[in-house]
Amino acid sequence: MPDVKLTAQQLAFFDTFGFLVLPGLIKDRIEEVITEFEAVFAKHGGGHEGKPHDGKQRSCIVPFPDKSPLLSGLLDDPRIHGLATSILGDDFNYMPSDGNYYAGDTGWHSDGWHQTDIMHIKVAYYLDPLTRDTGCLRVIPGSHKAGEPYAEKLQREVSRSQELWGIAGKDVPCMALETKPGDIAVFNHNTKHSAFGGSGWRRMFTMNLCKRYPAGREQELRDYLNGIARFWVDRAYGEIMMKTATPQRMRHLEQVMANDGHIAALSAKAKKEMAEPSRG
Repeated sequence: MPDVKLTAQQLAFFDTFGFLVLPGLIKDRIEEVITEFEAVFAKHGGGHEGKPHDGKQRSCIVPFPDKSPLLSGLLDDPRIHGLATSILGDDFNYMPSDGNYYAGDTGWHSDGWHQTDIMHIKVAYYLDPLTRDTGCLRVIPGSHKAGEPYAEKLQREVSRSQELWGIAGKDVPCMALETKPGDIAVFNHNTKHSAFGGSGWRRMFTMNLCKRYPAGREQELRDYLNGIARFWVDRAYGEIMMKTATPQRMRHLEQVMANDGHIAALSAKAKKEMAEPSRG
């Protein structure tokens, strides 16, 4: 099956507003996806400390899709692959991605603040029906355009909405992206987003993707990958993601695999610092 590409109108919407929702894009696969999500969490607990999720605070596993052949294979699905290539080009990079049980509110933030030509996006799979009042993704349209006055003002001030604007975070003007399992939300990492009013058992996993880093700028990629060390992993990808990769998927893994050799040392350092008693 050939890739299912975004339309010109969808691409224009994404460029202008920084997000896009695709209702029912993988509805036909959602039951098996949910089963795999639960299986990964049952096997690996609530993150690198291995504690089961208790509904009180977020549990996060990184990397996540990488721990299942089926979830890894979503990167090959013509609908997901077509979405990615439409926005990022045929040689995009798959980046370390997470699986989560969310609990409580998530305040306004960006997943990055990239003012370069290397766009990063998040493809989000929400596995429970979510509304404005039960923790759906909220976004501020146009907040992704780093360098423009409106976006820069939000970058400085949105986390201080009560102090500066006299409103709580949940009342900041935005769009609430209500979703059902099988819908896909995709947004620019710069886009300001949040969630309010949800339960402690909201299931979601991501695929983080970006444009390929130009030759000579690989150090920027290595610097970006440094953040994964806090999850105590030695490589950017899990073994299943790499071992089951088709030639097409390998194209989206190769640049990161060539630049993640330093992560093991950073992870060892993070483990050591965690184990050491605090000094004061």
